[in-house]
Amino acid sequence: MESIKELFRVGVGPSSSHTMGPRHAAEIFLERQPLAARYRVTLFESLAATGRGHLTDATLKNVFGERALEIVWKPGDKLPLHPNGLRFEALEASGAVIAAWEVYSVGGGALRDQGSLPIPQAVYDLTTMREILDHCEIHGLALWEYVQQREDPDIWKHLENVWQVMLAAIQRGLHARGVLPGSLKLPRKSESFYRKAGLSQARSLRAGLVSAYALAVSEENAAGGIIVTAPTCGSCGIVPAVLYNLQVELNCSDETIWQALATAGLIGNLAKHNASISGAEVGCQGEVGVACAMAAGAATQLLGGTIREVEYAAEMGLEHNLGLTCDPVAGLVQIPCIERNAFAAAQALASADYALFTDGIHRISYDDVVAVMRETGHALPSLYRETSTGGLATVYNRKKN
Repeated sequence: MESIKELFRVGVGPSSSHTMGPRHAAEIFLERQPLAARYRVTLFESLAATGRGHLTDATLKNVFGERALEIVWKPGDKLPLHPNGLRFEALEASGAVIAAWEVYSVGGGALRDQGSLPIPQAVYDLTTMREILDHCEIHGLALWEYVQQREDPDIWKHLENVWQVMLAAIQRGLHARGVLPGSLKLPRKSESFYRKAGLSQARSLRAGLVSAYALAVSEENAAGGIIVTAPTCGSCGIVPAVLYNLQVELNCSDETIWQALATAGLIGNLAKHNASISGAEVGCQGEVGVACAMAAGAATQLLGGTIREVEYAAEMGLEHNLGLTCDPVAGLVQIPCIERNAFAAAQALASADYALFTDGIHRISYDDVVAVMRETGHALPSLYRETSTGGLATVYNRKKN
C-alpha cells in the first residue's frame, strides 16, 4: 500500500479525476513529445460524459497552450482499465500519428497506464484494518504512530503543508461571495452559514459551523481554487471541516491535527487500496463515503477514542454512505456535491460521538464495508457513476426543459 502522500495532494479544483489527473497526464505527454505539429486527445466514458462541466477541456487547453490541439469526446466508448480513459496522440502536419499513449485518471489525481508510468512504492506492509489494529495492539501503538513507523520522516512536513492549504481554503471560502462558475449559477452559501451559526444557540452552533467550513472548501473547489484531495476534490471539504471544527472546539495543537490527518490518511488509503476512491468507478460512496470515514476516524482520535473506537467510527462513516451515486447536475462539481460535503461532515461527527459511547465492539468491520463498497460500486449502472446520465442530473434536465 502506497504512501498517504499520494492520497493527500495539493491541487486546483474542481475534480481530481477530471482536471488534476488529465493536467498531469498532458504535462507528461508534452514532455515526451514536445515537437509534434499538432496533438489530439480523446476522452472516453466518464471523462467524456462530464468533462465539459468538470473543465477537462479547459485544463487540457491550458497545458497545451498555443499548440494545435483537437479534443475528441467519446462518452459511449471506453478503454479497458478504468472509466476515466484518455488517449494522447502526437501528429505530423499530414495527420499521421507519431506517438500515442493511453492513460487512466483513476481518482484522487493519480494516473495509471500499462507500464510506462512508475508504480508508487509500497510503504505499508499491512493492507487491512484488521491486521493494522492487531499490530497496533500488540505494540501499544496509536494508528498515527503506525503511519509514522512506515512513512519517511518528511511525512509530518507534508501533513503540515496539507493542513495549511486546508485552512487557507476554509478562510477564503468563508469570506467569498458571488456565484460559482458554470451553467447552474449557484450562489455561494458558506459565508451566510458562518454568520448565522455565530448567532445560534449552543445546540445548533456546531452543526452550523461544521457545515460552513465544509461549504467553504467545497465552494472553493467548485470555483477552481487550491484545495487538498481528501481523498478527492469532490469530497475535499469534509476532513478539513471536521478537523478545524474540533481544533477550535478543543483547542488542539497543530501537531495533534497532523496526527489526526495521518489516521485519516490511513483510513482513506485502505479504501483506495482495497476498493476505489473514484466516482467514475464506484460512485460517490468512494468519494464522500470514504471522506466521511476518514473524518469520523480522525475525529474519534481527537476526542480521545481508542483505536477500536476509531475503526468503528470509520466503519459507520462509510457504511451509511453505501450505494451513494455520483450524478452531478450539468456535469459540475456543485449539485449535489457541495451539500453532500456539509452533510457528511456532520455525519462524521455523529459517527465519532456514537463510537465513543460504545466499547468499540461491533459486528461489521471497516474491511467488510470497504469490500461491500467495491462490490456495490461495480454493480451500479454506469449512469450512476459520474456520467450525468441518470439520477439527479436527469431530473434537473427534465425540469429545465
